[in-house]
Amino acid sequence: MVERQIEARGIHNPGVIAAMQEIPRHLFIPPPYDQNAYDDNPLPIGGGQTISQPYIVAVMTDLLHPERSDNVLEIGAGSGYQAAILSRLVRRLTTIERIPAVAILARNNLKLLGIGNVEVIEGDGTQGYPQNAPYNGIIITAATPEIPQPLIDQLADGGRLVAPVGERDVQELVTLEKHGDRMIPEYHGEVRFVPLIGKHGWEN
Repeated sequence: MVERQIEARGIHNPGVIAAMQEIPRHLFIPPPYDQNAYDDNPLPIGGGQTISQPYIVAVMTDLLHPERSDNVLEIGAGSGYQAAILSRLVRRLTTIERIPAVAILARNNLKLLGIGNVEVIEGDGTQGYPQNAPYNGIIITAATPEIPQPLIDQLADGGRLVAPVGERDVQELVTLEKHGDRMIPEYHGEVRFVPLIGKHGWEN
């Protein structure tokens, strides 16, 4: 998976590559879909949610520019795979999941791997989690019509945010870098994610 889907498509960040080699993706996918865990496509995890294709996980992780000292926020825990990858690259990760059963799944998966620097919060991710802010990085793993203002407020100066932004059916993968009151954007191509539901996202 790493060699054919990730390195072959231009991802060469050694930390990202090592994390994706180490974390077993099949543990984050329920049967019978776990049989296809290393295919290059998203798969259902329950609750109407999906686990992103490996390449997109690698791209978003790389775009975040994670550092070992970072405090990071993830919006949309899913089954915990993206969080597990980031746990190998940052000091602390807070991940928020709005669906109770999916949040439990993420906690159980992370516990199974002995990952101790990730906190799974059940709640509305569009409001962020100010208790652990400011964040050096924020990654949104669901499609948002615009970047929620609470997340911009919780991003540290010099921090980066990665998100799929656009309509429900298709989005642009965007990175924003915060410099004082300015948010400097970069655009990285078309993607498709499940919608981000919440006060500052889609209604349902």
